[in-house]
Amino acid sequence: MKARPYPRWISRLFILLAGVLAVTGFMQMPITKRYYLSDLPGMAWSANFYTVHRVHYVLAALFLLLLGIVAANWFRAWRGKLALTGFGWARIAVVAALVVSGGFRVYRNLPGVTLDPSLVLAIDWVHLIAAVLLGVLALAALIARRSAYAVRR
Repeated sequence: MKARPYPRWISRLFILLAGVLAVTGFMQMPITKRYYLSDLPGMAWSANFYTVHRVHYVLAALFLLLLGIVAANWFRAWRGKLALTGFGWARIAVVAALVVSGGFRVYRNLPGVTLDPSLVLAIDWVHLIAAVLLGVLALAALIARRSAYAVRR
């Protein structure tokens, strides 16, 4: 296996946070109660929308922190040493769509904010499609055996 040009903990934390964010994102739709997943031992919390929503927000804040660390390292130390791969560029675009649509979703949830229902629907669909696309890109990169975002120059 090739040595990664950036620390392994960044990849592992990204995968963990993206995976758990995907799970808590889908839990905000009432699927855990509908499919009796909340009846499993230790999963009762998953039927409470507000608990899952808060967990999703905390994880999203950690995800943004990780993205900030990676961006700072990119501009400080990695930019001259690393080049983004095609999958890297695609993932950056999808993560940017997730962050922007997530920001709009947070704004929409603020008290006193009312948006047009079709705009809310568009924001929700963009967020959902971007999350699914991130998973599809990850699977495609694994199948193609090119899972790295960046390679040494």
